[in-house]
Amino acid sequence: MAKEPFEAGVTAFLLIKTTTEWLAMSVEQRISAFETEILPVLKDKAKDVRSTFFDTEFYSARVTDVWMWEARDHQAYQLVIEALRETPFWDRYFEIVDVLAGVENGYAKNYGVEAVTTFSA
Repeated sequence: MAKEPFEAGVTAFLLIKTTTEWLAMSVEQRISAFETEILPVLKDKAKDVRSTFFDTEFYSARVTDVWMWEARDHQAYQLVIEALRETPFWDRYFEIVDVLAGVENGYAKNYGVEAVTTFSA
């Protein structure tokens, strides 16, 4: 069965930094905490969203990870972030350093013109 196309109405990049509480856990404990304390809440509220997690600690001292959220609309994004804030992820296991939200090609879409969104050489 083919997946339904996904067009994000909003994309947000959560710039996050691990806390000492998170780092004090073993890898197994971290996985368990994520699967039992965070994932169930997200699965319940994360309708019309998808996410990708990026490790950055080996490139940045300011943030250790970037969690990219793509949502079909602003309401879907708001619901998942509100749910995430109710878990130990938010400000207990991770410090939220910054949130950068945007709309892919918002300028071009606003003016009804085609714009280059990706580039490869």
